[in-house]
Parts: sequence; structure tokens; C-alpha cells
Amino acid sequence: MNRTLWKTLALTLLLALLVSACAAPAPPAAQAPTAGGEEATMEEVTLNVIMEEVPDYDIVAKLTAQFEADNPNIKVVFDAMPYDAMRDKILTSFLAPTATYDIIIVDNPWMDEFGNAGYLTPLDDYIAATPDYNYEDFVGPLREIGEVGGKVMGVPYYNYALGLIVRQDVFDEKGVAVPTTLDDYLQTVKDLTDKENEFYGAAMQPQRGYKIFEEWKNWLYGAGGDLLDDQGNVIINNEAGVRALDMYIDAYNNAAPPNSLNWGFDEALRAMAAGQAATMLSYNWMLPTLNSPDGPAGDLAGNFQLYEVPGGKAVLGSWHWAIPHNASNKDAAWKFISWITSPSVDKERVIMGGAPIRTSVITDPEVWEKGFGEHYYTTVLSILEDAEPLARGDHAEEIIEVVGTELNAAVAGQKSSQQALDDAAKQVEEILAR
Repeated sequence: MNRTLWKTLALTLLLALLVSACAAPAPPAAQAPTAGGEEATMEEVTLNVIMEEVPDYDIVAKLTAQFEADNPNIKVVFDAMPYDAMRDKILTSFLAPTATYDIIIVDNPWMDEFGNAGYLTPLDDYIAATPDYNYEDFVGPLREIGEVGGKVMGVPYYNYALGLIVRQDVFDEKGVAVPTTLDDYLQTVKDLTDKENEFYGAAMQPQRGYKIFEEWKNWLYGAGGDLLDDQGNVIINNEAGVRALDMYIDAYNNAAPPNSLNWGFDEALRAMAAGQAATMLSYNWMLPTLNSPDGPAGDLAGNFQLYEVPGGKAVLGSWHWAIPHNASNKDAAWKFISWITSPSVDKERVIMGGAPIRTSVITDPEVWEKGFGEHYYTTVLSILEDAEPLARGDHAEEIIEVVGTELNAAVAGQKSSQQALDDAAKQVEEILAR
């Protein structure tokens, strides 16, 4: 997922300050959560929803027909688009007198920024007024991303936490154990590489910016490092960080397809699907895509398996449903959000191939049977329970971009690992000091 360029940052921040000075309005009394009887009084409403074009969107769109049949006074209109177009459209909607979108999907790097700026409607009262919603059933780290300043600003839509996806048939044929440590992973992908036959141990994602940071931070966790320590000090350039980057570069030079410096997850997926690589660190929901008989892997479908990333701690990505502060139809918006994320409908979404978000759904034997098997779902739960976002705070998006730029420079050979991480650390410190 390429991130929006920061050339519009100054204008965005200026507009944000103006909005904050005017104080984002609280939900009007007329739109306070209702406990019942809403169907009898609600006028016909059209809900405009902005979403990214991903497999989960197709599932949500199919399920929405059921919601509209049960709620004939509510029409849901989706504006689905590539990721790069979303942020600017959402910001423009926030700053309008009345929101363009009644429901938005918030990527986790935006959550603190949007929530702290007053752009989002707190959902606590809506959740409390919704019978059997079971908010605590959302997996903890996913739930926590949507909580800003002690209030719930978004509820989970789907996760894109990273896991280790392997060609299980290759590992079995060669008698190779799936690696659980970073050292073993590096050695394994080098051993599995056969350059003469154009087969590589790892399809990597060193594309500058978000993609390389999203992949490499799993290596950083595996080496015992992190972006910040518990006191908020920048530690990305310590010994663990340098070791993790040196190992990543070693893997790129000796176990990744050639000329893949600008690859993101799309290119890595294509390499795996084409039988050119034995492993990749990627979104857990890519496993069902690869194993689908109608998917991109063709005859290789069924040969892929998901494991936790080496070291056990993964990068956590997630999208959340949220309601803009200036939305006109907040009750109807929550009615749809609470329906699509309810335990029963979420179970149906996951069986259809959606990325899991609720513990009860992930551990349901019926989901295992009708979905992708017990191993997949229990592995996803293990990944989610010990996962962490790339960055948090009002400047998460900017931090991700600057770190990812420096990482790519190191892989390209333009800087040493130490120099790249020192430069990244300096920029992150400057960003956090604002």
C-alpha cells in the first residue's frame, strides 16, 4: 500500500488547526444513540461509505444486500478506490460543513491523528446501547488501535497483520523445518535459493516507504529491537536495529529475486504465486488467496501454509469503521457498522473469506470447517495476540515514510545500515518533538 505524498502536509495541518480552533462538534442530541424503535421513525437515508478496494470490500458489498433488505429505509453506497486516493478524500470530507461520507474506513496509522484532531465521533455510547454487541470480543490489539484518548473512535473492520507464508510442499520435499528464529530464517532462505533455476528463498518487499518498513520491522522485532522503548525514546538505530537491517540486506542480496528493490506486496505475491519463491512475509489473508483454486497460484493452490513470523512478534495492520464528526446520518451509520461487525454477521464474513477480527469467530469450529481450516485461524489468533502497529501517534504516517525511505537507501547500497538508521532516528526524534 503506497502512502500519500507529504507535499500537502503543510496545508492539511493548517486546515486541521483551523478545525480544532473551532472545536469539532459533539454528536447532536437528535442523533444520540437510540435503544429501540428507530425503524419506525427514521426517514429514508443514503449512507455514503469510502473504502479501499481489497478482497474484504467485495465480501462486505455482498453482505450489504442483506442489510438493505432488512432495513429498506437505508441505502448503502460504496465509494471503493485504491488506497492512495483515500486519505485526501477523507480529509476533505472532514473539513466540509457536512461530511461527504457518513462512514469512513480508517487505517491504523491515521487513527490517533484523526481522533485527536476531533475528526471522529466517539462510539462508546453507541456500543453501550447496542444489545449483544460484545465489544470485548474483538482481539485486544485490534480493539486498542481504535481507542484514542480513552474513547472508542473506531471498531475493527479487518486485520492485515503479517505472517510467514511458505511453500509447504517445498519444505516437506527438502525436509526443511519452518524457521522460528531470525537466524534460522535467514539461513533457510539462503539454503533454499537456487539462482540457476531462478528459484529464491524469499520474495521480499523493499519498496521505499511504507512497504519496506512494514516488512523489515518484523525482522527488527525478531532481533529484539523496536522503534521506541517504553519511555518513548527512539532506539531504532541501536545494536539490535543494525543487526536486523544487516540480516535483511543479506537476505535481499542472497535469497531474493534480482531487481526487486522496488517490490511491494503485489510483486512479492506474484512471485510466490508463480512458483518463484519459497517464502514471503506478508499479510495473513494472502494465504486464502494463494490457496484458492480460482486464485493467482493456479495449480500450486493448496501448497501454501501460514506460520508466525520468525521471532513470534509481528507487525499489526488494521482498518477500522468510523463515523466522521460532521456526518449527517450518525444513527443510521452506526446501525450499519454495528450490523456488519456483529458476532453473527462477522462470522459469515469470515467464512466467506474475510480477515478475522473477533476471538469468538476465530475459535469457532464451524468457521474452521467452512473456511480455511483450524491451523490457519489458530495461527492468525496467535499472530494477532502478539502484534504491534508500525507506529502510533499524530505523526505515525510521516514516521513510517521517513524510516522506510532510509531503509530502502541501505538496501540499495547508498548508505550503511548504521548510517541509514542513525538518519532515520534523527528524523523520527525531530517529528516527535513537534
